[in-house]
Amino acid sequence: MDGVALVVLFVLLGLLALGHAAVWAILVQVVQQQGRILLRLDESAQNAKLHADHSARNDLLPMVPVPTPPAALEVGNPLGDFQLPDLAGRLVDLDAWRGQRMLIIHWNTTCGFCELIAPDLARLEPQLEKQGVHLVLASYGDADANRRLAQEYGLACSILLQPDAQPLAAFRQLGTPVAYVLDEAGCVAEPLASGADAVLDLARALAAPKANARKPLLPRERPLSESRIERNGLSAGTLAPLFNLPDIRGTRVSLESYRGRRVLLVFTDPHCEPCDAMAPDLARLGREGTLSVLVVGRGDPQENRRKAEQFEFAFPLVLQKGWEVSRAYGIFATPVGYLIDEQGVIVRDVAMGREAIVGLAEMGSAAGAWKELGNGRAVR
Repeated sequence: MDGVALVVLFVLLGLLALGHAAVWAILVQVVQQQGRILLRLDESAQNAKLHADHSARNDLLPMVPVPTPPAALEVGNPLGDFQLPDLAGRLVDLDAWRGQRMLIIHWNTTCGFCELIAPDLARLEPQLEKQGVHLVLASYGDADANRRLAQEYGLACSILLQPDAQPLAAFRQLGTPVAYVLDEAGCVAEPLASGADAVLDLARALAAPKANARKPLLPRERPLSESRIERNGLSAGTLAPLFNLPDIRGTRVSLESYRGRRVLLVFTDPHCEPCDAMAPDLARLGREGTLSVLVVGRGDPQENRRKAEQFEFAFPLVLQKGWEVSRAYGIFATPVGYLIDEQGVIVRDVAMGREAIVGLAEMGSAAGAWKELGNGRAVR
């Protein structure tokens, strides 16, 4: 106790000795108040000790750096030297285009968005050359895959092959497509264009004659962001786009031949792990026969054939060359699935991933589900 409390206590004891009854109540209050003060002091001391212990432990922990996303090169910085093979196997470096402006695009033959803008880039190539801009694709994939894609869409530009493990430093940890414009000295002349929309808009701006650079685009040249191309999958009520493709053994299969049947249409890829995880479910659904399963794959026919044999598919697995059917259905991911009714109409929005596709199939297999799924839909 402090001095003041002791004095008060002695006074109260003296009064108590004189027989004042009310003194008892005052004495109890003083003791309780003093007890609360002591408890608070004790609590503060304990908290201070815990804080000191915590700080000491933190001082012993190693500092872990927080990862930061890769930064794009700033305008004026050099792209950096490189030496990559072209489709003919010749090693090419940046000096090949010194004195010219360049639009260099980070590219991948398995990227659906790269393939989506490939026809537009091919049409823009002559105009880019007229404006003194050389188009270069720094691409993944082997020479044959890149050559096939270039021939399919009419790309005549330079294509350089990047190793998967060691892409150009300027593109490391960046997705596809992204692009830089380089000036005559090989330095960045425009901020990084990231994504299909931005890359195509940049290419169109570079291809436009300088006098007309700020004029609005013609309707057929509108930016990809303003186009009517679907990218998030076709919606319920849409007529399923027809296709006629070879299966893994070369037999042609058309979606139109499935009219009058309920179809689970699934898009897969032989290098897609979620597709492999879903394969036993597809095999089971195919055996049950409540739905007609039709799978659209892509890539090498032999790889797809091995997958089909491994999981004992008893339904057709047809092959698109690249992403042409995926583009018609408005989505470039795998696995994705659509439920199509007897009239060829999509009855539910796209299902993405194994669980969603299996759930969609089970819903479509249930008795009476189709009437409910089709209620209120409007065919587009």
